[in-house]
Amino acid sequence: MLQIYNSLTRRKEAFKPIDPGRVRMYVCGITVYDYCHVGHARMFVVFDTIVRYLRARGFDVTYVRNITDIDDKIIRRAQENSEPVDALTERFIAAMYEDTDALSVLRADLEPRATASIAAIVAMIQALQARGYAYQATNGDVYYDVSRFDGYGKLSGKRTEDLRSGARVEVDEAKDDPLDFVLWKAAKPGEPSWPSPWGPGRPGWHIECSAMSTAALGNRFDIHGGGMDLKFPHHENEIAQSEAACGCRYVNYWIHNGFVQVDEEKMSKSLGNFFTVREVLRQCRAEALRYFILSSHYRKPLNYTEQNLRQAEEALDRLYTSMRGLTSAEVGEPSEFDERFTQAMDDDFNTPEAMAVLFDLAREINRERGVDAERATALSGTLRRLGGGLGLLQQNPDVWLKSRPGATEGFSDHDIQRLIERRQRARSGRDWAAADRIRNELVEAGVQLEDGPDGTTWRRN
Repeated sequence: MLQIYNSLTRRKEAFKPIDPGRVRMYVCGITVYDYCHVGHARMFVVFDTIVRYLRARGFDVTYVRNITDIDDKIIRRAQENSEPVDALTERFIAAMYEDTDALSVLRADLEPRATASIAAIVAMIQALQARGYAYQATNGDVYYDVSRFDGYGKLSGKRTEDLRSGARVEVDEAKDDPLDFVLWKAAKPGEPSWPSPWGPGRPGWHIECSAMSTAALGNRFDIHGGGMDLKFPHHENEIAQSEAACGCRYVNYWIHNGFVQVDEEKMSKSLGNFFTVREVLRQCRAEALRYFILSSHYRKPLNYTEQNLRQAEEALDRLYTSMRGLTSAEVGEPSEFDERFTQAMDDDFNTPEAMAVLFDLAREINRERGVDAERATALSGTLRRLGGGLGLLQQNPDVWLKSRPGATEGFSDHDIQRLIERRQRARSGRDWAAADRIRNELVEAGVQLEDGPDGTTWRRN
């Protein structure tokens, strides 16, 4: 049975959806004011892999991932750029899709945007106000009254007394308690705004996800996910808002992916130590970045280094090499490898263990190549199918092995093939020195030759 580590209870639990066979899942997306960095990529890839696996297990999954397209950071960046807010957000939404498509991240079933969800947001704030959980302050902002919600802190484990002692109130805030957080911000000159019962303004960040998730999936749903940095205050505030407004438990299972680190520090825009996805993809291929992300368990920190990316490339080389010349339309029969893969993924989506199964498969394929070609081909199909469950190994092996970022700067594929033919003629004429010179020339250009009974194949290093 599938076991999921629930951040709310801090333990692994057997997964039992509210409606048998159906999973409703919401993941916090990104705030679109800049390019996606590797930390964002981890969130996208982790939850894409979870959705793929749930569907492979036979669940009918409705996957919702929002887009925050109105926010303080967005407004500041638009002002800095002297461009309209919607022009800025549309540009970075398009960039986000370019990055996620490159990483083989499937599109969510629904992608609500905050600016298109104002009616639902206003309705939830009204419900909170009617139940005594929200109030309008003297500055026109509407705040959530944290003292009214008994369960505040149950996700993060934080105590309100401790939070209150360390909290501070900004000079332009008029809230009753330092822990109270804004639901609706009164309009300021030059900022986007929408009409509301409290006057023109715009939503606070936390209420956006509460309103969008419940509008799409109902007052209670199965899984809510996001980065570890969102656990507090964002997800804690979501629970407070949603459960107060709806009068029921909000989410059954909370899933949080760990941080990406650089030199043991969290990668983030605020620290200035982040690498954008498009920067990284100039150095390595997208599948290698996806492999790197999945090579660590999703809850653990992921240490970003160029060496780790190179190791990911090399690991994929080994897997693709095992399938070379064997890939067919066959997907392979279920086997003990399927069982081990399922056991790994059923254990809180343990992708490192699942990937170990792929390497065992590759070794078995290599052993069978010269012994039982039919079985080797069937195993290759199994490897492709199981890899596909992780969003990996779907390329033609020859295409993968012959391509590299920047490869066009050296020998072209045509040049390499001509040199291989020249080397073959030299070998046929027993001119071993000439054959070695050609091999060395190719090696210096980053091309590895592999001689076999069926001729010479090659790949780029």
